[in-house]
Formats: sequence, C-alpha cells, structure tokens
Amino acid sequence: MSWTCPKCDRELPWADYRHYCRRVSLDSLFEGRSPELVLVFDKILAEVADWPKVLIGVTPNCIVFTRRVGFLIIRPMKKWLDIKFYSAVAHPEKPVIKSVAVGRKFANHIRLTTTEDLRPGLFKYIRESYELK
Repeated sequence: MSWTCPKCDRELPWADYRHYCRRVSLDSLFEGRSPELVLVFDKILAEVADWPKVLIGVTPNCIVFTRRVGFLIIRPMKKWLDIKFYSAVAHPEKPVIKSVAVGRKFANHIRLTTTEDLRPGLFKYIRESYELK
C-alpha cells in the first residue's frame, strides 16, 4: 500500500519514506535536452511504469523509480541519460561503465544517448534491480 505526501503530492511506498519534498516538473529535467534523449526516457518509462507497485518520483536532478526501495534512478545529463540500477553482483562489463559496492549490493551506471542503446539486456538489468530484496 502506498502513501501520498500531503506537502508534495508524491506517491511513496510508506508514510515515513525519506524523499525530496518539493514539487518538481518532469519536463524541467529535460529542458535543453535533445528530443532523442526524451524518446529514450519515454521508452524506459513505458516499460517500467507498468510493473506492479512501481512508484515514480521527480527530484531536481533525477527521476527515481521505487518499489519497496529505489531500484532505478535516471539522471538526464546534457548529452546522455545516466541510468543507475542495483544488482547482487558487480557488473564490470559493457555497457556498464561503473559498478560500485553499496552495502550488500552494487550500484551500476550505464549511459544512454540514442534509442539504439536500448537493448534487451538493459531491461533485464533493470528488472533484476526491481526484483532485488
């Protein structure tokens, strides 16, 4: 069961869930970005938003996808989208550019610039992050 913050109207996993408590427009994160980056984000959003119990929040710098905890963070940069997802093991291989231990899991980063970067393996990584306990 989710909870809606009365101050920022964000839907959150539970009442005392830590979050950025201000309203931020999703469009503001993509101002000055290429239409291709917007399309890449839209394709990820279309896939992930339909998964059960996914909540989506917008902060001044990124879009956070949560289930029980955050499992996907998308940060729009000038020329690419920085995609951060979590895994039980390190992913030192491409397309992952960085894999760092965080507690008992690993934070992994991938940079996407075009829709051609959206490969099935990316969605497999994101789904594994979503299913992490």
